[in-house]
Amino acid sequence: MKCPFCGHLDDRVVDSRESREGDAIRRRRECARCERRFTSYERIDEIPYMVVKKDGTRERFERQKVIAGMLKACEKRPVSVAVLESVANRVETALHERPDKEMSAEAVGAFVMEELRTLDKVAYVRFASVYRDFRDIGEFMAELKGLLDGQEEKESGDARAAPRSSDPGE
Repeated sequence: MKCPFCGHLDDRVVDSRESREGDAIRRRRECARCERRFTSYERIDEIPYMVVKKDGTRERFERQKVIAGMLKACEKRPVSVAVLESVANRVETALHERPDKEMSAEAVGAFVMEELRTLDKVAYVRFASVYRDFRDIGEFMAELKGLLDGQEEKESGDARAAPRSSDPGE
């Protein structure tokens, strides 16, 4: 820390205290050259995480919006709030790991849809119907068909993995 009196860069911390609000640390320092004391404050520099909307505008990431959308999709479904909070945590973590501190609304929605697809198919379809903004019933049916085809593939894969009887009469 540069001394405000003589400009020397070497000092020692005499006392450290957290501010009343808890958002800063107050440090009393003593310059190694002129021995005068001065106070410095340390604050966390919070960079807002942004979501880029379809129209190119940016807005702050709001975890509650993600949870609210999932709650609406999971209404009257056997999905706990704790599980939805866990999904929101994963979305937030993905955003925190990005070097540019922003993510497209499309990417957020796609992430949530994939999570809901594994949690609850009905919640997935509800969320997808709003997120993808289906224009007609054909688009909606195509999405349902894709979901059903994926489930049939999984079930046929499970049947192949099941042990078979060696009795030729079956």
